[in-house]
Amino acid sequence: MNKSPKQISLENKLLNMLDGKSLKAAEILFADEELQAMQDYANNVSIKRLGYNDHGPVHMRKAALNTVTMFKLLEQNNVKMSLESEGIAENDDSLLAVFIAALLHDLGMAITRDKHEIVGIELAKPFIDKVINTIYLPSEISKKVAVRSIIQESIFGHMATQKIHSIEAGLVLVGDGCDMEHGRARITSLLSEKPRIGDIHKYSSTAIKKVSITQGDEKPIRILVQMSQSAGLFQIEEVLYPKIASSPIKPYIELYGQVMEEELLKYI
Repeated sequence: MNKSPKQISLENKLLNMLDGKSLKAAEILFADEELQAMQDYANNVSIKRLGYNDHGPVHMRKAALNTVTMFKLLEQNNVKMSLESEGIAENDDSLLAVFIAALLHDLGMAITRDKHEIVGIELAKPFIDKVINTIYLPSEISKKVAVRSIIQESIFGHMATQKIHSIEAGLVLVGDGCDMEHGRARITSLLSEKPRIGDIHKYSSTAIKKVSITQGDEKPIRILVQMSQSAGLFQIEEVLYPKIASSPIKPYIELYGQVMEEELLKYI
């Protein structure tokens, strides 16, 4: 498989963060050549055909890394996932679900941008089933159903256009939204010669220098978006904040923006 250095680096970071069921899932999916080809093709459609930014293997792994990072912060702060609080499954089942969902969430871009979050559920199904049927015993039907449903809910809800209800899906929604650093816009900036609809997203995202996810001062998660210029505020206010606002994990998040060395702007 032809993997970029950035993709390999992200995979190694994820492998070091995961264990048990989620680590096994990562090993299976990172070695899946068909998944690699589908993610590469989704990126081709996104960038070359539609003129959008990165929606391929690097973005999906970055979204997974963001999601897992926030999962661990909630775990450290004794925040239970929906499956555990409802007595359906354990914490490691939820980690498995959010990792798989984040890694597969943009497969629908291989077909279309419009409603790709719905199309993507069908495209992700073979990969979801491959992992679930490997990890769970045939007798663990209830857990298989629950994990599969959480994964599908997370893919379905990652655009904030559909209502979601689980903590797990909320993590994937915000984890996806946090991948907006300038690298995602670089390729489309290089390919574009004429202004077109959607350029505000591209140029505002080039102003985003770093998105940090750390332990918050008052809440479990602190998201800091650092920018080179105020154009980056568009990304926070029109892309990231709406996702957080509609996410079940909003009560656990502190969101800040900062232009260069200026004063921090607190959103929530």
